[in-house]
Amino acid sequence: MEIAVIWIPADIEPSEPVVARCLSHLRRNSYRFAGVMRAPWETIEQSMIDGEVDVVVIADFAHLPPDRSPRIELASAPDVDEDRTVPDSPLN
Repeated sequence: MEIAVIWIPADIEPSEPVVARCLSHLRRNSYRFAGVMRAPWETIEQSMIDGEVDVVVIADFAHLPPDRSPRIELASAPDVDEDRTVPDSPLN
C-alpha cells in the first residue's frame, strides 16, 4: 500500500474543504494516510526523495509552486487545449 500525505500550502484558508477533498481521494485509491503537511514544498520534496512518501495529494494544481522539482510536463500539439489533465492520473 502506498504511503500518501496531503499537502496544503500555508496560505490556503480555510483548509477543511481542501482536506476533505483530498481525504476522499485517498480513500478511493486505498492509500495509507500519513498525515497533512503544511510545510514548504521543499520539505515535501525531501520526504519523497527520502522514500518516506510515495504519493502527495493536492486539491488543486494551482497550489503547486511553478518552479517545483521534479516537474512533469505534458507535450501537446499546438492546436490542442493546453489545460488538459492526464486521463486516469491521481491528480485529476
